Amino acid sequence: MTDKATATSELEDLVAQADSGGRNPDQLYARRLLWWTPLIWSLFQLWIASPLPFLLGVGLWNDTQTRAIHLGFAVLLAYLLFPAFKSSPRNHIPVLTWITAIVAAAAASYQWWDYSGVAARTGIPNTTDLVMAGIGIVLLMEAARRSLGFPLMGVALFFLAYVFFGSWDGLPEVVRWKGASFEKAMSHLMLTTEGVYGVALGVSSGFVFLFVLFGALLNKAGAGNYFLQLAFAALGHLRGGPAKAAVIASAATGLISGSSIANVVTTGTFTIPLMKKVGFPATKAGAVEVSSSVNGVLTPPVMGAVAFLMTEYVGVSYVEVVKTAIVPAAISYIALIYIVHLEALKMKLPGTSKMHPVKFMLGAVFMIAISIIIAGGTLWLCGFIVRVLNTALGDPSLWVILALIAVSYVAALAYAARQPDLEMSLESMEHLPPTKEIFKTGIHYIMPILLLMYLLMIERKSPGASAFWSAIFMLVILATQHPIKAFFRKNADMMDETKRGFTEIAEGLIDGARNMVGLAAAMGVAGIIVGAVTLTGIGQVMAEFVEFLSGGNLMAMLFFVALISIILGMGLPTTANYIVVSSLMAGVVVELGAQSGLIVPLIAVHMFVFYFGIMADVTPPVGLASFAAAAISGADPLKTGFQAFFYSIRTALLPFLFVFNTDLLLINVGPAHAVVIFIVATIAMLLFAAATMNYFIVPSKLWESAILLLVALMLFRPGFFMDQITPKFEARPGIELFERAEQAGDDASIRVRVIGEDLYGDPVDARYLLPLGAAGADGPTRLMDAAGIEFREEDGKIFVDNLNFGGTAEQLGIDFDWEVAELEVSANRMRKEIFYIPAFILLAGVAFMQRRRKLALEAEGVAA
Repeated sequence: MTDKATATSELEDLVAQADSGGRNPDQLYARRLLWWTPLIWSLFQLWIASPLPFLLGVGLWNDTQTRAIHLGFAVLLAYLLFPAFKSSPRNHIPVLTWITAIVAAAAASYQWWDYSGVAARTGIPNTTDLVMAGIGIVLLMEAARRSLGFPLMGVALFFLAYVFFGSWDGLPEVVRWKGASFEKAMSHLMLTTEGVYGVALGVSSGFVFLFVLFGALLNKAGAGNYFLQLAFAALGHLRGGPAKAAVIASAATGLISGSSIANVVTTGTFTIPLMKKVGFPATKAGAVEVSSSVNGVLTPPVMGAVAFLMTEYVGVSYVEVVKTAIVPAAISYIALIYIVHLEALKMKLPGTSKMHPVKFMLGAVFMIAISIIIAGGTLWLCGFIVRVLNTALGDPSLWVILALIAVSYVAALAYAARQPDLEMSLESMEHLPPTKEIFKTGIHYIMPILLLMYLLMIERKSPGASAFWSAIFMLVILATQHPIKAFFRKNADMMDETKRGFTEIAEGLIDGARNMVGLAAAMGVAGIIVGAVTLTGIGQVMAEFVEFLSGGNLMAMLFFVALISIILGMGLPTTANYIVVSSLMAGVVVELGAQSGLIVPLIAVHMFVFYFGIMADVTPPVGLASFAAAAISGADPLKTGFQAFFYSIRTALLPFLFVFNTDLLLINVGPAHAVVIFIVATIAMLLFAAATMNYFIVPSKLWESAILLLVALMLFRPGFFMDQITPKFEARPGIELFERAEQAGDDASIRVRVIGEDLYGDPVDARYLLPLGAAGADGPTRLMDAAGIEFREEDGKIFVDNLNFGGTAEQLGIDFDWEVAELEVSANRMRKEIFYIPAFILLAGVAFMQRRRKLALEAEGVAA
């Protein structure tokens, strides 16, 4: 076997072990079982997401039962697909593995096949319940170890040890708790919805599977190849073009993949060799791919399924999550393109484009902005057409809309049939047709993505329903695209092409289920961690630990939270990563921030810990995405990881910025202001990238890079400088709470400073931001409806009287009988944006100096 073939084989093995399983048995019965089981799992998930069970009255199960069936499929396939050890056989499944897999599946699905008995015995489990729970929790963790590696299992073992042995005298008193019996722990973790069968597994069963399936079907149809070649055709010929194309291709692939590792391999197989060919060192080629692939997980609409978890944990709509995430993700990608461009300039890589480098960068920003506007405009236009048809036709409008979609789809295929289908090979990537020719071949791939976004953003359907109908559309595309193209080309057998389509449907359904095995197991194990946190109250311990480390300093506190989030996220898949870091660290930021006077909306806190949890995919020594890229590039994995981390500094900067300046998350920001924020933040991020790369127009001097960093800070957070001149808020008596809450506008918030005692009797003096929702009601009603908090007036003072369980106020950590000491209202002062003026003056000065040096260097070159 050649070195190239060996490397390819090792890479395929890495991907299989990471995503879909490395076992390929010789036995016919085993191969058939591993073909039919994931197929049936996918069909089951489509069935429970469809309206058919309700229409036919067949196959109706409640949420807990469907979660149990979902987990049963996952652990069964985890044992059958993933060998226990590196030395375990790949070509057959041992008898012991068969037995363990069946027992694990039976234990995981116990809440399905004995649901009525478990429900009747809630709180008083019998021996069978406890035995099945104990077996289930052990075999679930082993399934996670096989499919995901040891890190997640190790974290779960640590928390289980704390559950059972947290009362040990050898532990410091600050972390000690009373401990739990086996009965209490198993009841909480495995027999209720507080642990394994909780929110995380519910999101996995209800939403995430369908989105992963949608991505697998889209990729099987050829969309991944289409987006990759489209990016290369548009950017590949420019200076450092393959690296720029890698960034864009990874962003597009991120729409259909929730795995940074899968993203690296899908695009990196083509982008990394081409980057090396134009002059990028192997380490930097792999690092560019890692940085751009990890960014794909942070990019809406899917965000590695975290977008849907966030809606459950934070209690906001999906649209709000997307709006919050879009600006940081967009400017981070633009900055990465710029970093790649600066690397190409520093290495003096040639480019075949006639465009001037600076013009190209402005053009790239313009193209991305225009693409966002076109996509948004298309969704708005579709919504407008649907509203007109509904108004004019009523119920029959649905059939008219379906007919319009069908006509548009057939027209797109007729257009695509004029061009040959895209080839998928490294050689074809070097000799691509013009961008517009490639664009014609895959317009129909854009339609299901637009449908998904339309249902989510315009119709405001649930994520599960949106993904279901989008997946159904993908099944139609897979079944019909080849025969319809054959009809228009008149040069192929339509029957053979139809068979090909149904074969691809089966393969797509199987791929989707196999890609979910590790993810579903991760959701279950993450439920163990979440259950341990709620059972033991360790979240409060983490807050005290971080407070001790930071000494009460706000920036130090955020730094330690970021560091701990990276450590907790090492080796974990995206969704489990978010569950763990948000469960442990989000409350820490809220509590300690409030005590330091920093009021951060809950969604901003969750975005903060999520960003740093994801950085673990890059950071050595565990960065799995870096290992995947190094396997392709042939570079050292650790060097690749460190280089990728350097490229990702811009991503690590963003959470600190949007915690202090929530405008970047478009929280309470109007459309016009949002456009300004996007433009200014993009400029600031490009300047930050230029400063860290020590290259702007020409190589920068140290003082020039320092000025660029200062300018970037002034643009990102102008309020910091204004706060040094005049306070942002002025204090008002707490007794004005109801009056000001009533007078506030729509979707406003009110800042309160409260004092009291926590559960341990320690004094509390903290600030919180309470949402008020829509205007029109009196103050007490708005506070109860939007923030879930009720106050009482007593002796001229305002006290917390009641809290809604799960409401915003309760999640923020506010407690009964705390007094509203004062309100903080915005002070009358100049707008903070006034500091944009000195920032741009400083930028102009640096640009002038560097422009002069560039002209001098060019003159010397001509003279020489």
